[in-house]
Amino acid sequence: MHLPTFGFANMKPQFLLFAIAAFICYTAQAADSKPNFIVIFTDDQGYGDVGCFGSTTIRTPNLDRMAKEGRKFTSFMVASSVCSPSRAALMTGCYPKRVGMHKGVLFPGSTTGLNPNEHTIADHLKQQGYTTACFGKWHLGHHPEVLPPSNGFDMYFGIPYSNDMNHPKNEGKPEGGPQGMDELWKDPESTLTKWNTPLFENDKIVELPVDQRTITRRCTDRAVSFIEQNQGRPFFVYLPYSMPHIPLYVPDDVRDPDPKRAYINTIEHLDSEIGRLFESLRRLKLAENTYVIFATDNGPWLPFKHHGGSAGPLRDGKMSTFEGGQRVPCIMWAPGRIPADTACDSLASTIDLLPTIAALTSTPLPDDRSIDGVDISSLLFGGAKSPREEFLYFNKGGRLEGIRIGDWKLLMKQPQDKQDGDLAKSEVMLFDLAADLGERSNLAAANPEIVERLRLRMIELDAGIEAAARPVWRIPPP
Repeated sequence: MHLPTFGFANMKPQFLLFAIAAFICYTAQAADSKPNFIVIFTDDQGYGDVGCFGSTTIRTPNLDRMAKEGRKFTSFMVASSVCSPSRAALMTGCYPKRVGMHKGVLFPGSTTGLNPNEHTIADHLKQQGYTTACFGKWHLGHHPEVLPPSNGFDMYFGIPYSNDMNHPKNEGKPEGGPQGMDELWKDPESTLTKWNTPLFENDKIVELPVDQRTITRRCTDRAVSFIEQNQGRPFFVYLPYSMPHIPLYVPDDVRDPDPKRAYINTIEHLDSEIGRLFESLRRLKLAENTYVIFATDNGPWLPFKHHGGSAGPLRDGKMSTFEGGQRVPCIMWAPGRIPADTACDSLASTIDLLPTIAALTSTPLPDDRSIDGVDISSLLFGGAKSPREEFLYFNKGGRLEGIRIGDWKLLMKQPQDKQDGDLAKSEVMLFDLAADLGERSNLAAANPEIVERLRLRMIELDAGIEAAARPVWRIPPP
C-alpha cells in the first residue's frame, strides 16, 4: 500500500505530534473509506483579495474561517497567468507546454482543447470508484470531444469559456475597460442583452445567454445537491467559479448598485457561496473525510481597476510572470488531518495537486507518461520543506520567461512586440524573493554567476518538456 510521504524529519516540533496523529488517523481511515475532494478555483481573484491574505476592504469570513481551521499556502503558484493554460496544468499535473495547452487562451472559434488522452484528476479518481462533477467555467475546449464528460467527469454544468466571450464567434461584445464595466454593472439586465455566453449541461447548451447574475449561486446549488446525493460514496467536486472575471454580476438580492464596489460585492458573494458549501459538509457530517482546496487561476486583471482586484504586496497581475500574475491565494482544509490555523511558505503549485491527491488516496499514477508535479502531501500535514525546489515561468503566449530555484527568481523578458524566443535579447532580472517579495530590486548585475546558473537550468528543463510534449486535441479534418 502506497502512503503519502509525510516528511516527519523536516517538520517543526510543534507540528510533529499533530502529524503523527494525522498519519495514524489517515492509515486507519484509508482501510475503510476514501476521502472526498473539493477543488474551488475562482477566476482572476488577486492575492490581496482575501481577508486572511491581507485584504482590508473585502470581507471574506468563510475563507478566513477556512484558513483558521486549515492551512494557508503563501507561496503557491499557478502554471500560467491566463485562464486556459492554468486550468490545463491544474487538471493534468503538467506545465501547459507538456500537454500542448500553452499558447494562450481558447476562444469560441478555437479548434483545440485538452486532449482526452491526458490523465486528469477526475480520471484518476473516477478509476477508483469516485463520482466526479464539474460545476463552473471549464475553458479547456468547448467542443463535445473535450468538455468535462470526456475528461473524467460524470457530469458538467457551467460555461465553456470566459464569461466575456460570445457564442458562436465572439462577436457583438459591449464596450470594455472600467468605464464599460461600470455601465454594465449599472444595468444588471445587460447579462441578457449585451452578452451571448452559453451555459452547458454535460455537452449541450441549455441556456443562451446564461444569466450571469445567478451563475455563481447555481453552481453552488449544483455542488451542494451533488454532495447530498453522493454522501455515501467518495466524490470529487471541481468548482471553478466564473467570477470575478469581468463582466461582474451578482444576484439582484445581494447587489450593491455602486459600480465602484462591484469587485468587492462580487468577492463577498463568492465567499458567501463558499460558506454554503462548507455548511453542507458540516450538516452532512462529511467534514472529517473531505479535503477542500481553494485557489484562483491567475492574478487580478489590474487594468479594470475597481472591477479588477489587487495583488496585495506582489508586483503586477494577470498576463504577467511577475509574482502578481502567478502567485495566488491558496487554502487547504481537512479537519483532523491538516493542522488548523497554520501557514506554509514553501514553494508549491497547482501542478502538484494531481500527484498529491494520488498519494492521499494511496494510488499510483500512470507510468506511461511524464508529469511535472510532485507529491506535496507532507506540506499539508505540517512539513516545512517542500519537495518542489524549482518552478518555471512561461508567459501568456507560452514562451519560456523565467525560473525560480529556492528564493532566487530569474526573469528574461522580451518586449511584447518583439517576442521571438531569443533569450539573448531579453531584459534580465534577478530577484531574491525572501527579501524582496515585490520584485523591486534587480540583482542581476551584481550576481552574474547566479543568473547564468538559473538561465542554464531553465533552458535545460524547458528542452526536456519540449522533447516529451504531447499533442493537444484538434478538430479532426473533414
